[in-house]
Amino acid sequence: MTRRNFHSDNEAGVAPEILAALARANDGTARSYGDDAITKRLRARFCEIFETELELFPVVTGTAANALAVAQLTPPYGAVYCHAEAHLNTDECGAPELYSGGAKLIGLEGAHAKIDPAVLQHTLRHAGYLDDHECKACTLSVSQATEHGAAYSAAELAQLTRIARGYGLRVHMDGARFANALVHLGATPAELTWKSGIDLLSFGATKNGAMMAEALLVFDSALAVELGRRRKRAGHLLSKMRFVSAQLEAYLDGGLWLRLARHANAAAQAIAAGFEGVAGAELLHPVQGNEAFLRLSPAVAEGLKAAGFGFNRWPRTDDVYRFVAAFDTPSSAVEDLVQAARRLAG
Repeated sequence: MTRRNFHSDNEAGVAPEILAALARANDGTARSYGDDAITKRLRARFCEIFETELELFPVVTGTAANALAVAQLTPPYGAVYCHAEAHLNTDECGAPELYSGGAKLIGLEGAHAKIDPAVLQHTLRHAGYLDDHECKACTLSVSQATEHGAAYSAAELAQLTRIARGYGLRVHMDGARFANALVHLGATPAELTWKSGIDLLSFGATKNGAMMAEALLVFDSALAVELGRRRKRAGHLLSKMRFVSAQLEAYLDGGLWLRLARHANAAAQAIAAGFEGVAGAELLHPVQGNEAFLRLSPAVAEGLKAAGFGFNRWPRTDDVYRFVAAFDTPSSAVEDLVQAARRLAG
């Protein structure tokens, strides 16, 4: 029954390569608080992969990475612009506001949870008219891939960051599913981040095979000043950081992160393709990562749940459901799902 679980990639296990790396890291002792050899190697590896010097801050949750990034870029009287359905805005329980001391999140619209450049331009053009009565426009945050499973191309990112830069904003990327977007687009990590104008990246690994490992990457060292203290004050400076760094090192080693993401993406594509022609089923967003969003008839949705398939209704909707594939989703589970849906549709 667990193989029929399409609830979330957060419910998947840990890649064997990462478990093995944790076991190796457990052999002997190591310096604490990130002064260990693994963390030092990891920073060099990230610099190599992203083709630039950067500052690395390993953490254990995406919420921590996102909230720290927002707080680093935005004062308490500042405004953060993101998509209305961004995880930052809907699923962080106010952590960005807490870490920043009160910064205001402003949700913008756009198809497939991608910020519409025209909406961003219009919003920023009219920001600031109330002077000290209004939060100061400080930060733009984009999700890659988005909360509807779509990926921003390098050109789309560059357009958004140009607009933001024109009004003095810095740009953060929530990359919880960065690997999935990357392999779909066939771009390089550099092209989808600092070369497109991204200042800070919340680099996700937990959803793609890690146990609990994320990283906040800062591409401008000036923006990392005192971020270490901010992380400590937030309770995310880990004494045994080597165990997070070991996960990330194994994740990057030999392109494992990309292989795992390709597998998950292929499974999501197979789900979308399998539901084509199923009566009462409609694909709502392009599948450019490891998620498929489908409108389903009650008979199909309820029948699949009764058959033991796990998936979630998308919030604030009556008939839209999200199916998430993971790095270890077996093709047989996807085949079983599709065949069951076709039988239920008659």
